[in-house]
Amino acid sequence: MKLSFHGAAGGVTGSCHMLKANGRTILVDCGLFQGGHELDEDNSAPFGFDPATVDVLLLTHAHLDHCGRIPLLVDRGFDGEIICTAATRDLARLVMLDSAHLHEEEARRARRHGKQKAPLYDTLDALTAMDLFGRVAEYEQPLDLGRGITATFHDAGHILGSASIALDVTEDGQSRRILFSGDIGPRERPLLNSPVPPGGADFVVMESTYGDRDHRSLGASVTEFHDAVAEAWGRGGNVVIPTFALERAQELLFYLREGLQKGEFPKGLRVFLDSPMAISATKLFKQHPDALKPELAAMLRGGRDPFDLPELEFTRDASESMEINRLRGGAVIMAGSGMCTGGRVRHHLRHNLPHADNSVIFVGFAAEGTLARIIIDGARTVKLFGREIPVRAKIHTINGFSAHAGQSDLVDWHNRSGKPQRTFLVHGEDDSRTALARALPGKIELPGLHDAYTL
Repeated sequence: MKLSFHGAAGGVTGSCHMLKANGRTILVDCGLFQGGHELDEDNSAPFGFDPATVDVLLLTHAHLDHCGRIPLLVDRGFDGEIICTAATRDLARLVMLDSAHLHEEEARRARRHGKQKAPLYDTLDALTAMDLFGRVAEYEQPLDLGRGITATFHDAGHILGSASIALDVTEDGQSRRILFSGDIGPRERPLLNSPVPPGGADFVVMESTYGDRDHRSLGASVTEFHDAVAEAWGRGGNVVIPTFALERAQELLFYLREGLQKGEFPKGLRVFLDSPMAISATKLFKQHPDALKPELAAMLRGGRDPFDLPELEFTRDASESMEINRLRGGAVIMAGSGMCTGGRVRHHLRHNLPHADNSVIFVGFAAEGTLARIIIDGARTVKLFGREIPVRAKIHTINGFSAHAGQSDLVDWHNRSGKPQRTFLVHGEDDSRTALARALPGKIELPGLHDAYTL
């Protein structure tokens, strides 16, 4: 058996791992590299393998850094089966179509400035990729991949439908289990169940995003979030929340609803979900109650909406989004993207960052080089749409909402996976990987891009 790494090897984006066994080639995830424009070349570069040789693609979940290069994979020759959970399939369709639209728009923008740039892939490529989605995985139910290989999806507790995937391989009369963690959620979550790794893993490929630290407790984070919103209201300002469309947007709606019920802020607070993808994702949450915690599923089946707010407005159209920027106070504006690498949030930042009565609340991971990280790190001005924008708004960073497990939860997950011979740490910056390596038992590997190992 040979295991190789073609993304998220020394960084937190572009997840793409390959297992070759018994004459079969299995790919786990095929994500987009995210950060600055300098990563455009990484995304368009060769994969490090021939896509036409891949038999099966197993998708752990629908975040862009795990599914965002699937249309490109298909365009370059992959025609095998894509397997994932039902919720991941529906969310991946949203994510890939949105990504295709952004690539097309970026190419059009470049042409308007006299530059020739082709999109990484287009809408047709994304739709063609969807045609390859085949069997739907259910948690804990093995799927036969042929030639003595089975795949079993286990709840990873990260986003709706997310999974860790165990590959059981019988080769030369010997059976071994290779466990791919995908992204692992924390044990303390409002909407999803806790991650459930299988035991008995001989080899583990494991994410390490927060391998060097634990998060603040969820209760304290919710209190801080409510206080930050109330403070901005008291100052007469707006709140801008750069929001990941999948999971984070729905969690924040849930907590805003709780805050209103508890009287944490006035009932007249206007909340805008200014993200077509987040709006669609919220609807998909309601269509997959079985992927949620039992109490949330019961609410939905009973006709109660855990994401509904009295003054909630969904803004799909760009014209509606532009109108929000006329508001000088009393609004909570949730818009993508979470790392501020694109999307409508950049327009809202341009209008709200210069005013000291406003607040910007970051509630997720921000990779090196992204606008979110630049603001979090204390920049006094940022460049938006060709202009230097002063940063006078109050900046909050609340890490307790992360959909990623902190170090203690990662160690616990690893302990429950068995006693692996080797663990390969991926999806983490080097400081995080190194810190987690020190905290885990057994032989730990820190693979680089395109590194390959014989198991």
